[in-house]
Amino acid sequence: YTILSKVHSDRNVYPSAGVLFVHVLEREYFKGEFPPYPKPGEISNDPITFNTNLMGYPDRPGWLRYIQRTPYSDGVLYGSPTVENVGKPTVIEITAYNRRTFETARHNLIINIMSAEDFPLPYQAEFFIRNMNVEEMLASEVLGDFLGAVKNVWQPERLNAINITSALDRGGRVPLPINDMKEGVYVMVGADVPFSSCLREVENPQNQLRCSQEMEPVITCDKKFRTQFHIDWCKISLVDNTKQVSTFQEVIRGEGILPDGGEYKPPSDTLKSRDYYSDFLVTLAVPSAIALVLFLILAYVMCCRREGVEKRNMQTPDIQLVHHSAIQKSTKELRDMSKNREIAWPLSTLPVFHPVTGEIVPPLHTDSYDNTSTPLMQTQ
Repeated sequence: YTILSKVHSDRNVYPSAGVLFVHVLEREYFKGEFPPYPKPGEISNDPITFNTNLMGYPDRPGWLRYIQRTPYSDGVLYGSPTVENVGKPTVIEITAYNRRTFETARHNLIINIMSAEDFPLPYQAEFFIRNMNVEEMLASEVLGDFLGAVKNVWQPERLNAINITSALDRGGRVPLPINDMKEGVYVMVGADVPFSSCLREVENPQNQLRCSQEMEPVITCDKKFRTQFHIDWCKISLVDNTKQVSTFQEVIRGEGILPDGGEYKPPSDTLKSRDYYSDFLVTLAVPSAIALVLFLILAYVMCCRREGVEKRNMQTPDIQLVHHSAIQKSTKELRDMSKNREIAWPLSTLPVFHPVTGEIVPPLHTDSYDNTSTPLMQTQ
């Protein structure tokens, strides 16, 4: 069902069109091409990342995907080749980066896509597994267990894994880092016999009603998957290519394969140079000139057209100016007099009784104090 191989220089692989292709980029192989660890006797565990691209192009083909979770895990190339790519050798450049020494190693992977006689399989079902990530599902033993469970439920003569897509590539959200939550993965399989009664139980009105209410549908064969795979039966998609009609599909989704836009054609080297002087004048010179004119007008209004204090005094009556000046002088004299007051407060303004105990408070001045010159109340 899958093609697993180690990385070698100029390695040739022969996947079939319409069948899941998996190629593992093992870090252990590239460790031998990088210098040893600086301390002798220590095990080298350098962080290694991979970059994959189609030879002569910056990215991979539309049907081919790549994933590597951390620099300490293996990289995986996976995807489902299309019929349009049959007979066209696809050369993938694999570049390994050692994040400790910043050295690189490059290998080529030649993918020769073969045609499959039994492709396309007429009956295709896509399952959404909630408790798996895509790199976990790409492992041969895990994918084999899932296909074995599907085969027990479906009972086909031929069963192939067509494609695997991460839920994040279908618009899913990144899961929270709690309780070991997974992002989920879509697995599409194809068979040569019609769907079993267990798979068609999703089409029951009761189960469709439960799905619309965000409840788990009742599926009799769910226990055959539940021990290892938690399937969201509300998102299962059953496609019968013999009728070209989807028997049950809640949301129409793509197969995770980008459309083929043809070969990349770079621009010609004989392009004429373009003069950007006129664009410069329009975008910078013209707005700058307008801003300068507005600044000059504002400066003339604010500086050259100012009336001033002299013109204001000329238009003000003399009596009003005299009154204003007299008020300012009187205010200044009163403030100076208030600052120079040093006489004591009169006895009439002092407290007679203690505010807490109520006892009679003796006067602050002695009996010989002459208070005849002290007014009873302070005046200006």
